[in-house]
Amino acid sequence: MEEISFPRPSTNKRYYQFSEYLKTKFGTKVYKITIDAGFSCPNRDGTISSGGCIFCDDGGSFSRAHDSHLSVEKQVLTGIETLSARFKAKKFMAYFQAYSNTYKPVEELKQIYDASLCDKDVVGISIGTRPDCVDEQKLDLVASYTDTYETWIEYGLQSIHDKTLKLINRGHNFETFLKAYKETKKRNIKVGVHIILGLPGETKDDMLQTVKKLAELKVDGVKFHCLCVFPNTKLYEMYKNEQIHLMEEDEYIETACDCLELLPSGTTIHRLGGNGLQAIKIAPKWLNKKFEILNRIDDTLEKRNSFQGKLFI
Repeated sequence: MEEISFPRPSTNKRYYQFSEYLKTKFGTKVYKITIDAGFSCPNRDGTISSGGCIFCDDGGSFSRAHDSHLSVEKQVLTGIETLSARFKAKKFMAYFQAYSNTYKPVEELKQIYDASLCDKDVVGISIGTRPDCVDEQKLDLVASYTDTYETWIEYGLQSIHDKTLKLINRGHNFETFLKAYKETKKRNIKVGVHIILGLPGETKDDMLQTVKKLAELKVDGVKFHCLCVFPNTKLYEMYKNEQIHLMEEDEYIETACDCLELLPSGTTIHRLGGNGLQAIKIAPKWLNKKFEILNRIDDTLEKRNSFQGKLFI
């Protein structure tokens, strides 16, 4: 992993944005095209348990950017057309986001992944999944794209604490993630890790322990989410019954900055405030102010005279 010290020549950010990493590598901004390829999840279909994670809504954490009835190729081509017209975009990354995107036989996976690479301007592929939904064959398939494409697997970990993973009905433990991570890195596949700040029962120290472990592993990227409540979830019932505490805006900003200080400077930050679909989100509403939150994180780091990696040992 490349170590880059602050300040960076190409940006005034005090953390290493994934977008900056891609722009430096490809010479232009790279836009993600979110894809729904009709996957399911073993934690929702009854294979592992019933009901899925307590926070996951019917969309499987999907942005609903495209109609999932379209073929994968059509979703990509539509995304290219839309982004090109709106932003004059030139390079793209196929992003399999909804549910667990390795949860099919390897032969089907190859057809799906190949279909997403249908245009010469698609320069990368990123596959969101669970650490208990990969095996050697599937990882070998993903690794076959690394010579030609920017290739990532994004694992939903959420927390390193098994007590938390059990409470949120995650269906796997931290050891499962470690095994998947090591097997993935052996194959030269870049790994992004999703974590959620503010999970039920976790203290600030618990959250920072999760980040410290990811720093120790030197993961390639991290995507930070703040715990959100959506309808038709177990978390919503807990919220109605006042069984959980949701992070306040100031609390989240301070914690996010603490986390950035602990991560190596070469770890790319894919997101700093995942907030789900605003139209259906119940709480917290302050997360709807995406750019204001990001600006406040910038301001807080500046006031601290701090930056990503300052406390990384």
